[in-house]
Amino acid sequence: MKARQRPKTHWPRFPRTPLFRLLAINLAIGVLAAMLLVGGLLWLNPGGLRHLIFADRSPLTALGLLLFGFVVTFGSTAMGSAIMAMGKPDADNDEPRGGKLVAQESARHVSR
Repeated sequence: MKARQRPKTHWPRFPRTPLFRLLAINLAIGVLAAMLLVGGLLWLNPGGLRHLIFADRSPLTALGLLLFGFVVTFGSTAMGSAIMAMGKPDADNDEPRGGKLVAQESARHVSR
């Protein structure tokens, strides 16, 4: 009897999933926006924030916590807006969203 061979599986299958790619790209956009905003805050130094962070004994901890908060906020916002934008109808589609039943009901109400 021959031993049954397992089919070769491609290990990085998950990154090829379109939804995963959509979320990963939008997370990267959110991380980039967070890094730019934290950099802008450090550059502008509102209320002496830059001096306050770098005068501490461990400025990397304070900077890491600030960046983490911004990454969570902007990353989840970018990912959530990408998910919510998936359901947008086509621009050239003038049919009611509910299909024919909604169109019939609305036509009935108009004719009365």
